[in-house]
Amino acid sequence: MTVPVLTIDGPSGAGKGTVSRAVARKLNWNYLDSGSIYRSLAIAASIAGIDINNESSAAAVAEKMELAFDCGDELSVFLNGENITQLLSLESTAKSASIVAAWPEVRRVLLQKQRDFKVLPGLVADGRDMGTVVFPEAKIKVFLTASADERALRRYKQLKEKGIDANLAQITCEIEERDRRDRERASAPLIIAEDAVLIDSSTMSIESVIAEVLALIP
Repeated sequence: MTVPVLTIDGPSGAGKGTVSRAVARKLNWNYLDSGSIYRSLAIAASIAGIDINNESSAAAVAEKMELAFDCGDELSVFLNGENITQLLSLESTAKSASIVAAWPEVRRVLLQKQRDFKVLPGLVADGRDMGTVVFPEAKIKVFLTASADERALRRYKQLKEKGIDANLAQITCEIEERDRRDRERASAPLIIAEDAVLIDSSTMSIESVIAEVLALIP
């Protein structure tokens, strides 16, 4: 039996995570947050006490790790049954993730790990290359975007609500620079799949975006 897959790609701050989790809940489908994959491996490697500068060792840990996602209002990530959500945002995790992500063998293993989430009753896959690299065969693809100014404003408001001092102009520049890097990177650049539906959420509510995505499901 064919497993339906909905891919939602797009730049940072476009609302992919919120929309993807809401759609997965409504459909009762499985959920994949691809952005957590390499950070989870960095944490797994730390727990195992292996040298992340050793490609074969890092790949061996990747082969063994088991990931699960709880797509509630806030994402929870479980590594081998343990909740590692709080560890994902650490700067040390990000640095280690950038190292392991450079290894071809690690990328091969984690590509398969992501594809293994494709099981019944269906999968909502959230990322930057879900519809182009990981699940190119998916029948339902969305590219969710928003202007850099709008995405910066959303991030600015999030930080202010948490009591964190923020500079809107600086955030805008950082988002524009990240967009440029994502588009120009050699491996799996951020591009719109030819068969993807483009949704610009700049002036849309989250509820409206969710409804538009759900309307694409046969």
